[in-house]
Amino acid sequence: MKTLRMLGIGLLAFGLLHGVPALAEHDAGEKVKSLRGHVPLEDESVKTMPKKWIKDDVPFERNYVQQPPLIPHSIKGYRINKKFNKCLTCHSWANYRESGATKISQTHFKDRENNVLANVAPRRYFCTQCHVPQANAKPLVKNTFKPVQALKSED
Repeated sequence: MKTLRMLGIGLLAFGLLHGVPALAEHDAGEKVKSLRGHVPLEDESVKTMPKKWIKDDVPFERNYVQQPPLIPHSIKGYRINKKFNKCLTCHSWANYRESGATKISQTHFKDRENNVLANVAPRRYFCTQCHVPQANAKPLVKNTFKPVQALKSED
């Protein structure tokens, strides 16, 4: 029993000494690269063009069945927490007509057991878990995704 414990401690020590440096590198010593390149975070001289939001009244086409709608405007500064949800000031059933926004889907008022609720279900309350703003930003990684043929519009 003592020998087995000592062997386990020895293997753990070996793994810590020789395994951790290998975590920082992969594929024959290639280091992980930052999307910022070699520019340190403290360097504020790097200027980026601000992203332009697409016109607020144009809904985006969806790429796949059941894709959550994209947000066609900036949500910078929007507060969404347990006590307040900025999205609901325009998109709630009580406010959507006045604001001209799309109303929340009925699916957002059902719990996990499919019971209909009077208010937005807690699992659907934090909008940005599924809905994201769309801007004219370049993709961070190459993407070869193609939408389902059935969703393509016929012009």
